[in-house]
Order: sequence, then structure tokens, then C-alpha cells
Amino acid sequence: MTRTEKTTTSKRITKEEKKLLQKKTNRERLTLAIGTLENIQTNYSYKVNRNSKRLIHELLDLLKHEDQNISLSIRAANAISVLDSMSQDRRIESHIRTMLWQVVSNLEGIRE
Repeated sequence: MTRTEKTTTSKRITKEEKKLLQKKTNRERLTLAIGTLENIQTNYSYKVNRNSKRLIHELLDLLKHEDQNISLSIRAANAISVLDSMSQDRRIESHIRTMLWQVVSNLEGIRE
């Protein structure tokens, strides 16, 4: 094996490892976001209005079910858009709004 072959091989491995690490990080961030939304849905449903409950349910469906036509980063961006409008609703209590911002923060870190 020549020196250039070693360098090329190690770069490919590094790129593949980086891609795998990014995928793992995306999955972790997605899991945290889903967990927070499920927490709101389960423990704070009595403090959230009907429209917000429906939106949270739709967001969970969007984030949980992988669609081969839509990448994870696009699904995350769509969810961020919905969460942004939800967090501006004056009827949502401040601690729930903070949890929604936490979900947005987790979803913003997803890259593909």
C-alpha cells in the first residue's frame, strides 16, 4: 500500500464516520424533541388549548413517522415553523412555551 492510498482510505473512513456521527446526533436530537412534545401532551394537556393539542399531535406524527420522500431536516424545519407560531399564542403558559422553545432548539440542530 502506498502512502497516497493510505491517506485516501483514511479520509473516506473519516467522512463515513462523520456522516454516521451526524446521523446519530440527529436521531438523539429528534428523540429529545419527541420526548418533550410527548411530555407536554401527557402531563400538561389540561393547560393547553384544543388547537395546540391538535398541533402537538400532528407534530408528533410528522416527527415519528419517517417518510422516504421527505428528509429529516425538512420535517424538522416544518415542525419548527409550526412550533414558532404556537409559541406566539398568548394563551399558552410560560413554562409550556419554554418547553416548545426547547423542542425548537433540538430540531434546529438537525442537519443532513
